[in-house]
Amino acid sequence: MARRNKHSLLEDVLDLLAMLPWWVCVVLAAVSYFLLHRLAIPIQVSDAQGQGGAMVGVMMQKAVIHGLANAGQYIVPLLCLAAAALSAWRRKQRQTLVADVAQARDANALDGMNWREFELLVGEAYRQQGYRVSEIGGGGSDGGVDLVLVKDSEKFFVQCKQWKAYKVGVTIVRELYGVMAAKGATGGFVVTSGRFTADAIAFAQGRNIELIGGPQLFEMIQRVRSVQGQSAAAQQKVPSGMGALEARPRSATTEPKVTAKAASQPECPRCGAAMALRTVRQGANAGNTFWGCSTFPKCRGTAAAG
Repeated sequence: MARRNKHSLLEDVLDLLAMLPWWVCVVLAAVSYFLLHRLAIPIQVSDAQGQGGAMVGVMMQKAVIHGLANAGQYIVPLLCLAAAALSAWRRKQRQTLVADVAQARDANALDGMNWREFELLVGEAYRQQGYRVSEIGGGGSDGGVDLVLVKDSEKFFVQCKQWKAYKVGVTIVRELYGVMAAKGATGGFVVTSGRFTADAIAFAQGRNIELIGGPQLFEMIQRVRSVQGQSAAAQQKVPSGMGALEARPRSATTEPKVTAKAASQPECPRCGAAMALRTVRQGANAGNTFWGCSTFPKCRGTAAAG
């Protein structure tokens, strides 16, 4: 995915800070002002009189620190506050993108986005599924990884490809798989607004990589919004006398577990662990359900859903 060129170090720092939650940037602004303001206290020149040449060097060093702190006590907090505003704006933008796509009729709503909007959309879609999302961009030596997802101490890498003109090929998928192996990621996702070549699909099969095309991403966003809407409706219907634990709606991550147990979940034929009901996302059997080992990717045992 193409990246715009950075024009200054200040822009790089601002963009890096804006990846943090807005309230963290506000806290950093307050802390930086307090610390730098203490360092900006004027130097008492009289303290160095009669102390010799060694003391003169120390005083010069203190003078440099004082000068930097005197300017930094205003510049650094203002930079943090600007990053807080940018972070809040991006959060609002992500939520708006998800809402607009969820209300659209089909996956064509993804085609009008630029690469940055598409990356924000994908990150927010995973964030609303309970992942912690870090937006790192794919322009460095990280194999094109755009997002890092963390959930239950497991790390996943995501490549975002806002490609409308042609399909994502096997080279992209193979590249992500290599980075995952090198950095110990549990799994990975390649997300595109378009589709994948047959070679890319074949390479991903049997590996802990999930390929998500435009239609699959559109369905995922609608599903996430639907679950959120049901949870909000359930909260409004809870009687006022119920406790906090009783009023808490079931999350999207716990719902599949309840369904699997209710369906007499079998044991894995390979390792004996409990199995979870899954859905085939791609290929000729897309939409069909099957039993997969709950310890995946450690065990890849499967069984047909009766």
